[in-house]
Amino acid sequence: MQPFVIQHIDHIVLRVADLQRSIDFYGRVFGAEVVKYNEPLGLVHLRAGTSLIDLIDLAGELGRKGGGAAGAERRNVDHFCLRIEPFDEVALIAHLQAHGLSVEKAATRFGAEGNGLSLYCFDPDGNQVELKGPSPDKSNFPDTSRV
Repeated sequence: MQPFVIQHIDHIVLRVADLQRSIDFYGRVFGAEVVKYNEPLGLVHLRAGTSLIDLIDLAGELGRKGGGAAGAERRNVDHFCLRIEPFDEVALIAHLQAHGLSVEKAATRFGAEGNGLSLYCFDPDGNQVELKGPSPDKSNFPDTSRV
């Protein structure tokens, strides 16, 4: 038996080529706010709901340890998912396109809460971001809060 229960994802760390460009992107497009700078490490923490998106400058101490930048053939991660509400597909696509992002129609995908609509876009470093709305039917998922 595990001595703990996972509650949610605390943070994700992305290595980025241009720290300020990424701070601006995540703030402008998703509303993430800077909560802490760690300049000696080249690390910035952004609040994303109850989680954090941490950005590491490739030229900083931590970034240099990870090798070259991600690209079309080398990704930092496959994708990460931000659970959002409300999920108004038309408004969401218009918002993302207004920021110059290419977006396809939403599709039903499985996530932590079950099936729900989501769509994908890419940040300036080529990291794929999934935006996922609520799952209307959570009946297939047991209440794990008492585990």
